[in-house]
This record gives sequence, C-alpha cells and structure tokens, in this order.
Amino acid sequence: MADASSAFLSEQQILIRDSARRVAAEVIAPTAAERDRTAAWPRAELKALAKLGFLGMLVPEEYGGAGASVTDFCLAQYEFAGADAGLATILHVHNFAALCIALHGTEEQKRRYLPAMASGESIGAFLLTEPQAGSDTAALRATGRRDGDHFVLDGTKQFISNGNEAGVGLAFVVTDKAAGKRGATMFIVDPKQPGYVVTGIESKMGQHTAHTAQIALDDYRAHERDILGKEGDGYRLVMGGLSDGRIGIAFIAAGVARAALNAAVAYAKDRVAYGKPIAELQGVSFDLADMAAQTDIAYQYALHAARLCDAGIECMKEASIAKLYATEIAEKVCSDAIQIHGGYGYLSDFPVERYARDVRVCKIYEGTSHIQKLIIARSL
Repeated sequence: MADASSAFLSEQQILIRDSARRVAAEVIAPTAAERDRTAAWPRAELKALAKLGFLGMLVPEEYGGAGASVTDFCLAQYEFAGADAGLATILHVHNFAALCIALHGTEEQKRRYLPAMASGESIGAFLLTEPQAGSDTAALRATGRRDGDHFVLDGTKQFISNGNEAGVGLAFVVTDKAAGKRGATMFIVDPKQPGYVVTGIESKMGQHTAHTAQIALDDYRAHERDILGKEGDGYRLVMGGLSDGRIGIAFIAAGVARAALNAAVAYAKDRVAYGKPIAELQGVSFDLADMAAQTDIAYQYALHAARLCDAGIECMKEASIAKLYATEIAEKVCSDAIQIHGGYGYLSDFPVERYARDVRVCKIYEGTSHIQKLIIARSL
C-alpha cells in the first residue's frame, strides 16, 4: 500500500524529503542536544548540508543552486525542524534571503552573492526588526542618508537571526521620511565592512543553536549599486516575501510537533503502568489521537499554502492560516508530549523538553499570532 504522506508529491519531492530525513537523522539529530546546551553554531552540520545542496535550494541553477520550489524547500525543512528547530531557522532565513536577491537583484548582485550563498560560504540574514518595531514595519527608524553615490546607514536592528555569522545581510532602512511606505529601501550589506557592528547575542529560551544578534549600523556606507530593487521599493519587497516566509515557519512548527508526537508515542508504548503500556490507557490514547490529528492537519494545510505560493496565486490569508494553526497546535502538542512523559518530560535528558522550548518562538517571529489573526480577519 502506498504511503499516504507521499500522496500527490512528485518523485523529485519524495527524493528531497527522504534525503532530508536521512540527513536529519544522521547529521543533525545526533548533535542537537549538545548544541542546545552549549549554544554552538552548527558549523560542521551546515557544511554537510551545503555539500548536499540544501543551502542553495532557492537559488537558481545558473548561480550554483538547486532552483527548487518553495514546496520542495519546506518539505526538507519539515524534516530538519524535527531534529533541530534552531538549525531549521538558520536555513529558513538564509534561503529566503538568497531568494530575495534572486528575485529582485541585478545581474551583478546575483553573480556576486548567490554562488557563495548556495555553497554555504556566505550565510544570509535579514536586518528588519528594531527594538521598538517588529510586526509594524512602517514604524522602523533606521535611516539611510544619501551622500553622493553612497548612502550612510544608521540605526539599531534587533533579533537578527544569523546576524553575527552572516556573510551578507539585507538591511531595511528609511531613505525618505516624507514618503511614508514608499520611503523605505532595502540594501545589501557586507557584515565585514566598517559600520556593521554586532553589539550583542541574545540569551534565549530556546533555539540556542540559532544565534540571534543585535546589530548596529553605525555610519555604514552603502553604494547605490547595493540597493536591492529600487530606491523606495523596500516596503514592497518586505511585504512580498512575507507569505512564503510564514509558510516556511508553519512547516518548522509542524515538523517539531511531529517529532514531539513520535517521542510521545514511543514513550507511551514503552512505559508500563497498571500492568500494561500507558498507550493502551484510554486517556493517553485519546491524547495521542488528538496530537496526531492536529499535527497532520497543520502539515497538510501548510502544504496547500506552499503549493498556492508556487503557483503564483495570492495566498496571504492561507499563509497566515497555515502559520497561525501550525504554531498554535505545535506548542500544544509539545506540551501534551511532556505530560505523557510525566516527570521525565520535564528533564533535559528527554528531547520533548527541548522541543517545547524551541517551538515557542514560532508564534512570535515572522509575525505574531495576533498579526496572523488580523490578516485573516481583514480578508473576510
């Protein structure tokens, strides 16, 4: 009998998923707990993933990438997140930064940045959020002041994934305060250049391997050829990339939920109480059934949204539904997995404790749950 999880996937997608599953089990999972304890950047793991093409999935083939679809990439992320959500977040930010350059960059920019990003030599980052502004992108204060054929960038960026390890960053700044949303511009910045300053690395609840930095742009000089798209086009670029980004987070959350479900099922089959495995107790079996239903629905709806995205169909509402549902139920599934483990679930010796910490941020980044509800409500 055919595997239902493979239904309607292309042969290439099944190969991508199965390859990612093997890599997750053999390369990522064995070192995940230790990275969580030490907050170590997964340098060796990223190098291994780069050799297999996973760091260039969304980069066109002519620039050294795989030219994969958003759906292809998300199927891989679903597997990676189940092993280490932090590493999946690193890949998420990196690949979508590369996609942004591929979609909006000049030919010179593409040839300059994309091959190194596809090979893993250069990691990508988005410099968007600021201390006083996250979901409200129109409230950002970082500025870009024209100085001849350059712009001088100043401002503080907060919660920047990959910011301290990046080889290329996409910085969103205001270049014309009087123009409102049409006064923001996206620049490609070089973290090795003077004026890009890592002022701190956050100590977080979870996803310790995915470093989150505060970055100061301090008189950073960007040439006008470093503008991504056009001057004043930054807000459109940011908004245009939100749907695929939110779909990606939905897959990360669903992947963690699946890992928590699998751990809970394995424990419930092994743990004996009242003379039989607790999986045979109706209360536990019903909890597992709920977890399985919620996880499957999250995955299937995220897959639906990804396919809409690849088909070029407007899917802002569907992307928000996918992210809202997947991230909300993932937190619940992880909590239920801890409950099924009993006291052991509260110990760091068991992975469900890490899953619960790692998945919590999925309800926050790429737009909070409240923002997703606002978008959905506006579409009704």
